[in-house]
Amino acid sequence: MAGRNAHGMGNIRKKAKVDKKTGKKYEWWEARYTAGRDPGTGKQRQRTLTGKTQKEVAQKLAAVLASIDSGTYIAPSKQTVGQWMDTWAETYLGGVKPHTVVSYKAQIANHIKPAIGAVRLEALDTPTIQQFYNQLAKTGQRIPKRGKSGEIIKRDGRTVYENVPLSPKTIKNIHGVLHKALQQAIAAGLIRYNPADACTLPRVERAELHPLDELDTKAFLAAIRGHEFEAMYTVTLFTGMREGEALGLTWGCVDFSGGTILIKQQLQREKKVGGQYQLVPLKNDKPRTITPAPFVMDILRQLRKTQTAWQLRAGELWDNPAGLVFTNEIGGHLVSWTVTKKFKRVVASIGRPDARFHDLRHSYAVAAIRSGDDIKTVQGNLGHATAAFTLDVYGHVTDQMKQASAARMESYIKDVLNL
Repeated sequence: MAGRNAHGMGNIRKKAKVDKKTGKKYEWWEARYTAGRDPGTGKQRQRTLTGKTQKEVAQKLAAVLASIDSGTYIAPSKQTVGQWMDTWAETYLGGVKPHTVVSYKAQIANHIKPAIGAVRLEALDTPTIQQFYNQLAKTGQRIPKRGKSGEIIKRDGRTVYENVPLSPKTIKNIHGVLHKALQQAIAAGLIRYNPADACTLPRVERAELHPLDELDTKAFLAAIRGHEFEAMYTVTLFTGMREGEALGLTWGCVDFSGGTILIKQQLQREKKVGGQYQLVPLKNDKPRTITPAPFVMDILRQLRKTQTAWQLRAGELWDNPAGLVFTNEIGGHLVSWTVTKKFKRVVASIGRPDARFHDLRHSYAVAAIRSGDDIKTVQGNLGHATAAFTLDVYGHVTDQMKQASAARMESYIKDVLNL
């Protein structure tokens, strides 16, 4: 039953084994082939393929020998997807921001490993990954069930759980982590191709924006007059800075003589218990310089004087080594959670409880576009990677401007024609 292949690099034979306990006979086909030599010992590397039929094994052997001839052969590995994900997370994320590393590891631990971690890396295919994504969209994440008042529901002392579908955006993020890890596996010579390439992801619907309109803005500015975070809220509203960028702004980045602000970092809290706040690079690692309205620079000048007075009063208690612009009265950095919580109280008081802190950024962008700023300028001020992205986010504003322009032209035509 044994025979050598045409190149003399492998052979196929029928194998059999009898179970000593049951007496049942098992039969299968096996192919052995040589895959180069061990660089350490110089001995030939013998590999084995198995299958239920001679034809199946012959096809597998032919494919392996062809890959050896073409130089694309990758030796079989018993490593699982879970093992590789752990290796990738610990070894290949040296240049990634700490905040992002924590996020990647959470996606791996919470979603990827529980679902496909036991699959052999070399056996992972597109349908398996697609089924994984589809399941995330159906049952998603198992979380504690909560009552109407927010308390965790328990029965007989045990927490009750429910399955919550994940959003398309979250599934896209999980796909991004898995795809990156599999690309690295290709580079490491562990797999030939990326099975995640051909997967279909659920469509991510862009959330509807709810910026503050002119009346909202007037009410908001009136509501924060005298507020402890008035300066930060106002500067954010009229510059479009992200919350972390505002929290991480330092006086060294404020050029009063030139009337510009350099945005090069953000203040973030480490995603772990007891995590500390730290200054980290921007989201896209690209610093930008903006030229805000003189009104904004006047607010910062006044804040500089106020902070100097705080420092004199605090004496040795003053602690602002980084030179942060927005601090408390002893120089400490502001806490994101507190800034957001108090913002929500303000917007609720003006009838906009739906507004988020990030909507200040959207409010700036919409106001800038409606005021006549070109998209390229708005893109640069917001720090978007491309003008196309800015248009994608705020395109509805330009549509409204077109409609308003058409209405004005209609009025003009009627006036000219005496209609």
